[in-house]
Amino acid sequence: MNTNKVFVSWSGGKDSCFAAHLAAANGLDLRYLLNMVNEDGHRSWTHGLSSEILQMQADALGVSLVQQRTSGAAYESKFIEVLSDLKEQGISGGVFGDIDFQIHRDWIERVCSKAGIIPHLPLWGLPQNKILNDFIYSGFEAVVVVTKAELMGKEWLGRIIDASFVRDMEELSKTRPITPCGEAGEYHTLVVDGPLFHKRLELAATNAVLRDGYWFLDINNANLKSKNSKP
Repeated sequence: MNTNKVFVSWSGGKDSCFAAHLAAANGLDLRYLLNMVNEDGHRSWTHGLSSEILQMQADALGVSLVQQRTSGAAYESKFIEVLSDLKEQGISGGVFGDIDFQIHRDWIERVCSKAGIIPHLPLWGLPQNKILNDFIYSGFEAVVVVTKAELMGKEWLGRIIDASFVRDMEELSKTRPITPCGEAGEYHTLVVDGPLFHKRLELAATNAVLRDGYWFLDINNANLKSKNSKP
């Protein structure tokens, strides 16, 4: 059995993507992206992204996407169930993009233990500023797709995660409780290009929607483009 075969707990955002990048660089074999979606299967639990956009992103990466439907109440049991299924398919470990919330790590270790899966957390304990800058300078590109409305307005939606974004976040954090990577849910992202990508995901049509205290960038149309395509 190949003990390096792993899945990635996948949100579509920068942290799970960068964790996957570091895991691959350390010799782990990325076989699946695991994403939890709501009961109708239309949107992801973490970032509110459509299943179609996440599938396009997986196609751009060339990695198989597993989407598990669940309610909030059944989330943990369904997560353990799908991990057990992956274990039967030869997957020995899971890659997670968590950084510094101990309660999250405790949950990961508990569910992985129940499924007989080894958890890998390559970002754990690293300074958030370092993670964000390393993500940018490694060549990844991500856009903001969710903001917590009381902290960040809809004008942040669609912004590219780059040096200018980092500077503006540092300024905003002087007056509001915002962490560099948005680890407390201040903002979420969608990665559209980078070293792991075989194709680029281009967002063609979007609009801003306010739901339950969060601004969401609804993506109405997107395309996959060859990395060699000229603008």
